[in-house]
Parts: sequence; C-alpha cells; structure tokens
Amino acid sequence: MNKLFITGNCTKDPELRTTTSGKNVCSFTVAVNRRKKVQGQPDADFFRVSAWEGLADVCAKYLQKGKKVAVVGSVSIHVYTNSKGEAGGNMEVRADEVEFLSPAGEQKQIDPQTGYQKVEPDDMPY
Repeated sequence: MNKLFITGNCTKDPELRTTTSGKNVCSFTVAVNRRKKVQGQPDADFFRVSAWEGLADVCAKYLQKGKKVAVVGSVSIHVYTNSKGEAGGNMEVRADEVEFLSPAGEQKQIDPQTGYQKVEPDDMPY
C-alpha cells in the first residue's frame, strides 16, 4: 500500500493549470515541521503535491501561502538525468484527499520563538 498522510503549511499560492487532454491539475508545496530542531531552529521537509480535476479546482480556490493543510495521497518518485548528465530525482504526492485546516479569512500569527501559532486566551474553547 502506498499512502502518505502529511499536515503542514502551504509554502506559496497554488498553481492551477490544464493538461493538453483538458484535465485541471493544481500544484502546491507543503512544509511539514520536524520535531527535531537543527541548531535550535525548526527544521522542515517539503512535499510537492498535485491535486487533479475537481479537487484541483477546490485547492486553487481555497489554498493560500501560509494556510495549514492536511493531505492524504500516494507517493511517486521520478528519476531523471539533466542536461549536464547528472542524475536527479523528485518525489510528488498525488492527493486523494485535502483538508483545509485554517479557518477562512484567518490571519496567521506565528510566534517566532516557538514556531507555533499564537492563541489568545479569549479564543480558547473552555
């Protein structure tokens, strides 16, 4: 089984395009923070994600840079040789499900010391 679950932040606004066969595809990158810090700074992994057809349209409409998102999908790895003859590769997640975790219109305030979103006491549910 090839299934990946990631939760993180969209690193830039998504790109929507149409293939030559007429299918919409939306591409975006998700930064997933690691628990381990490098030299006291948070470290992250970056995942390229593609969403297709109806899901592509929804992602293009509602995702924005900095928004928190959860993605479930399969992973594919592409190996290539560039024009200099050097081997390379990339990994891409083909999204089966995308859940938007940031409320609509939310302006995110990140604490620079902790890397977490600031929450005011009045916003607490209890």
